[in-house]
Amino acid sequence: MKAALAGLAFAFCVGQAVPALAAEEQIAVVATENFYGDIARQIGGDRVAVVSIMSNPDQDPHLFETTPATVRQIAKAQIVIVNGANYDPWMEKLLAATPRAGRVVITAADLTGRKAGDNPHLWYDPATMPAVATAFADALTKTDTVHASDYAARLKATLETLERITARVAQLKAKHAGAAVTATEPVFGPMAEALGLTMRNQRFQLAMMNDTEPSARDLAAFERDLKERKVRVLIYNSQVSEKLTERLREIAIRSKVPVVGVTETMPANTSFQDWVLGELDALDKALSGPNS
Repeated sequence: MKAALAGLAFAFCVGQAVPALAAEEQIAVVATENFYGDIARQIGGDRVAVVSIMSNPDQDPHLFETTPATVRQIAKAQIVIVNGANYDPWMEKLLAATPRAGRVVITAADLTGRKAGDNPHLWYDPATMPAVATAFADALTKTDTVHASDYAARLKATLETLERITARVAQLKAKHAGAAVTATEPVFGPMAEALGLTMRNQRFQLAMMNDTEPSARDLAAFERDLKERKVRVLIYNSQVSEKLTERLREIAIRSKVPVVGVTETMPANTSFQDWVLGELDALDKALSGPNS
């Protein structure tokens, strides 16, 4: 994580080498997670300078550590996008420590009526990103009224591509609703709910998310579901490596239960839409396979 943040700090410093006028013309945006940053870029284009704090899909996002570079980036931000619902609580402290007049803070949890204690993986709810995109476009327009028509056009295009996710979800729900699945963590939970899947072993998942020891009974039930193939797919958080979850993954493979990997951070060189659609395609293939 420190290496990733060091890379961000380097990129940030390089960005300061561009002509002062060009830098001043760009609106400084900080997103706590890179999928929100991607949506910001889609709408803002070259008129925004976006920094995503959490951007490495190979690192556990729960091990985040603040650095001075992060604080400097947030201090300069005119618009900030956070997840909320206690997923990125460190951002609240950093915002309080770096006050800036006129700064706009967009919180996905507030837009979707979520609070601490709810499943915080809001980006996997198909309704979240359209709400965030709309709120961000509104903030851009108020910050830079001269280019309002550009932002409106980009928002329209972004919402149209996000509709591909909504349509795919509807398609898979019609095809797989009611299918029993399980997961090592509740990362994909909002999407599984949107798909109408029956999610098993949720107490185990919550224990893993909260970094507590799952009960022996819950672990035994999870293993039994895999060994007896009571579930059609194991959804595996490939971003968080734990001996226990790796063991469950191995049991699933031995039991010929398909494993679908998901991440909490968007991979590099893709868009939010393509990332989610790719995971949905993998899930569809697993649920449609000969062993399902």
